Amino acid sequence: MDKSRGIEVAVGLFVLLGVLALLGLAFQVSGLADWRPGGGYEVVARFADSSGLKPRAPVTLAGVRIGEVTAVEYDAERFQALARLRIDGRFRELPRDSSASIVSAGLLGEKYIALQAGGAYDYLKAGDEIQLTQSSLVLEQLIGKFLFNAGSGGGNRPPNRGNVGPPPEAGDPFAQ
Repeated sequence: MDKSRGIEVAVGLFVLLGVLALLGLAFQVSGLADWRPGGGYEVVARFADSSGLKPRAPVTLAGVRIGEVTAVEYDAERFQALARLRIDGRFRELPRDSSASIVSAGLLGEKYIALQAGGAYDYLKAGDEIQLTQSSLVLEQLIGKFLFNAGSGGGNRPPNRGNVGPPPEAGDPFAQ
């Protein structure tokens, strides 16, 4: 009886450690583990298209996470998307003329905001708006434009006239 009780306790501990490992992995994958909001400040940025940008998306500067998106709203007066960004208090010296772009992590990855530092001597403060923005690149629209151009003859390519003209000469690398 003691032997089976010891095995049950060992199996229970093993299962508990497995569940804790899965929870740790879930926190790492979700990004909850590496962002601890502290004192900071909020700025806003307006975009013509914010497709795929969601609250809790990272805000980066030179590839380093410095904040997160707290909200993405629609501005009915300007017909634009309004993103609210919470910047960590350690990064108080962001030049006022910095720019914000919505970029994608990989080809089909999540969207986040990448900041580019400007050169101004005065800095962004709470409530300021980032004036220079670049909207999200929508992959579906890009593919649609490519397919539309390819189907319409594609720009500078001469029209295909079939096998009209003299026969190709021997050794011609462009012969079909």
